[in-house]
Amino acid sequence: MPTTATTAMLPSWRRPDVMADDAATPAVAASTSAVLNDEHAIVRGLWRGVDVFRWLALAYAAWAAWERHDQIAHLALGVAVLGVLAGWTLAVTLRPVRTVRAYTIELAIGCSAILATRLVDDPAVITAGAKTIPSIWPTAAVVGFAVLRGWRGGLAAASLVAACSFVEVVEPTPNTITNSIFGLLLGGCIGYCVDLARTSHAALAEAMRLDAARAERDRLARTVHDGVLQTLAFINRRAGDLGGEAARLGAMAGEQERILRTLVSQTDLAEVGRAVSGDADLRGLLRHVEGDGVQLVSPADAVLLPRRVADEVVAAVEAALDNVRQHAGDDAHAWVLLDDAGDEVAVTIRDSGRGVPNGRLEEAVSQGRLGVSSSILGRLTDLGGTATVTSGPTGGTTVELRIPNRRTARLAGRHHGRQPERNADSSAGARAQGRGAS
Repeated sequence: MPTTATTAMLPSWRRPDVMADDAATPAVAASTSAVLNDEHAIVRGLWRGVDVFRWLALAYAAWAAWERHDQIAHLALGVAVLGVLAGWTLAVTLRPVRTVRAYTIELAIGCSAILATRLVDDPAVITAGAKTIPSIWPTAAVVGFAVLRGWRGGLAAASLVAACSFVEVVEPTPNTITNSIFGLLLGGCIGYCVDLARTSHAALAEAMRLDAARAERDRLARTVHDGVLQTLAFINRRAGDLGGEAARLGAMAGEQERILRTLVSQTDLAEVGRAVSGDADLRGLLRHVEGDGVQLVSPADAVLLPRRVADEVVAAVEAALDNVRQHAGDDAHAWVLLDDAGDEVAVTIRDSGRGVPNGRLEEAVSQGRLGVSSSILGRLTDLGGTATVTSGPTGGTTVELRIPNRRTARLAGRHHGRQPERNADSSAGARAQGRGAS
């Protein structure tokens, strides 16, 4: 049996506490899935209650008909109506169907049985307040609609049953009015309770989903914190001491450490979403491209873009610089010019290399080499922007990326015209430096 000190030295995947957590995770996930996919207990209980009530209502209708069989003018027809009700009750008991179509048929059968009472009884007996042949049997359909469609469905079904009762009796009696009001209250109240039950079940399912997400994140956080975060922090510190290309790699490791630390430490899932998908300063994300042979020219103010958009722009710039390193020549220099024009952001990658011959890009696409068309042009198209690749008459290639900045465009009116001037000055300065460098 390993001691506590020995256990602590074991890798995380060999430690008993982690293994126990991992073993418990499938059980927790299965329990959560069962609750999320299951219907609320109140709703299930109401369905069982409808099935039982239907049989009890049929028995009560048969007993009521037997009690006054000597008053029924056409007893055989009354027995036939009860037989139809019994047949439907048996059918839905053997094969329960919880659909609007099935309960529409049941409601139609119940209403037809109410109206058929006029064919079974004499008008004088009906006017005297005799019970209808189905009695309370149609109430099962009212409750069914309340469970299926909430209080609106319950009131609609109860209203139809009440209307048929008034048509059957012609001259409403106190019993008819009382039974109709009772049906409306029953359908509305049960439907309202079902609506509340479904709302509470949805809230419970959402809470359990969030708890499961937090539990899974906490489980992964232990592994990430003990391994990945410490490694990234070490790379960031060590690379800063080394300087040069290592410093740029360290800065990238530091940014990933920040995002991961937010993911594993935040209890608010909304804060996690903002850390991953919030606004990002494109200037800071492009600093790592500056180095030997590459100069970055950017405005003084932050250039904010949604993080997903900014990451795609950085990837496109890196792809363009990779092409410079591979095809422009060993002595080629490159300049990355970042310009914020307010309603759009422009990134220009210009090099002093050999240039791209006419038709070379189209030839590369036909040969299946999709570096420029996919990594640069395709990315900008997905972002709703544009990308152009041009070559000068004496050599050199210019890749211009333009991305709409909807965030800045919405805020432009708040600066009373001063923000565009500042951006314009920055743009002019960037272009001037770019021309001087080239």
